[in-house]
Amino acid sequence: MARTWATLGVDLHLEAAGPGVRRGLTDALREAVRTGRLAPGTRLPSSRSLAADLGVARNTVADAYADLVAEGWLTARQGSGTQVADRAVAASATAPPGPHRTPHRPRHDLRPGSPDLASFPRAAWLRAARRALTTAPHHVLGYGDPRGTAELRTALAGYLARVRGVRTGPEHIVVCAGFAHGLRILGEVLRGRGTDTVAVESYGLDLHWDLLTRAGLRTRPLPFDERGTVVAPPPGTGAVLLTPSHQFPMGVALPPDRRAAVTDWARRTGGLVLEDDYDGEFRYDRQSVGALQGLDPGHVVYLGTASKSLAPGLRLAWMVLPPDLAEAAVLAKGHAEVCGVLDQLTLAEFITSGAYDRQVRAARLRYRRRRDALVAALATAPAVRPTGIAAGLHAVLRLPPGTEQAVVQAAAWQDLTLYGLSRFRHPDATVPPLDALVVGYGTPPDHAWAGALDALCRVLP
Repeated sequence: MARTWATLGVDLHLEAAGPGVRRGLTDALREAVRTGRLAPGTRLPSSRSLAADLGVARNTVADAYADLVAEGWLTARQGSGTQVADRAVAASATAPPGPHRTPHRPRHDLRPGSPDLASFPRAAWLRAARRALTTAPHHVLGYGDPRGTAELRTALAGYLARVRGVRTGPEHIVVCAGFAHGLRILGEVLRGRGTDTVAVESYGLDLHWDLLTRAGLRTRPLPFDERGTVVAPPPGTGAVLLTPSHQFPMGVALPPDRRAAVTDWARRTGGLVLEDDYDGEFRYDRQSVGALQGLDPGHVVYLGTASKSLAPGLRLAWMVLPPDLAEAAVLAKGHAEVCGVLDQLTLAEFITSGAYDRQVRAARLRYRRRRDALVAALATAPAVRPTGIAAGLHAVLRLPPGTEQAVVQAAAWQDLTLYGLSRFRHPDATVPPLDALVVGYGTPPDHAWAGALDALCRVLP
């Protein structure tokens, strides 16, 4: 054949093999179907367009199609054209071994960290996406600013000031693909500042500790008492990672005196506070405590995300940086990891139109009702005590000593996924172990919440 690419109507690449044009074309098509490169149902180019693309006679293509229809590799129907037949595809050397197995989904999932994905505001998000795409200037579809689109950074600066008390301007905000991405960027920034030790909370996420470790930093857990994290960074500490508005997972807010103490430490030593405000908008018993960043914008890096308010799959988060760190963070992020421009523009429109506020208010009401139902249901389990403030998407249930693992195992037998508190304890923590469950009441969809709550009550002591 003169050419190997078909480009009229449907792109198709064929490598002919064997003697003769017709046989070479027939063998190439058969091999493409047999190995799965042409999937069942794929519509092939017409004989006229494929012949023109490949520089062969139309009858040659028609005869090759007819041969493969007779063999059962293709189907041809009046008005439907020629398609790949729906038949088993033989495994090839490049195919993965064995069938793809979908991971098992538990019947009831009470793991913390995820919102109710079924409540994602699809219609409102689609309207915002349409408006954003319609009004976007052409230049924003280019490679763009590694800090993120100006539209989103401007919208975030206004929203965070109004709702969380954050003091910043768009030029000091960097958009990133989730909190973990932001922490990875900050790890490089901290190393560039000469930091080698980061103080972390005794209870938290091992993912975050591992990210800091991979950045070449040592993590040292801070003490913890009934009032929360004791902010007393050891000598040589260059930064502190905290969840001050709603400690994860223990569920307490950092008291005012300790908030002041950690910002005083940062000013005195030149250190940094990394504030993870993962669910700061979800407080149910009172107005949310303002962000720690508002106390000292020059020494606190504020990290927020749309993962709890909208969905983690959006991969949209943001860092509000002290002025002297913004450029270093942009350099650490680089141009290769700019988040999707269209999603950024959509979120900007979602915020400025008021849709984001409406979504947060609706979610706040939904999760408050779920938490209230959880607390009410615990009346049947007097040995279990909920702790922490009324906030967020999870609750900590204190258990009788020595029962945590037994309860988690009993839940697994009932196809209920639960996490015990021990899963979140830093390996070097010196605080005494506590028996408790970390129950994520945000994860189940509305129709499954009652069933998940019943399953939880059945396994409690």
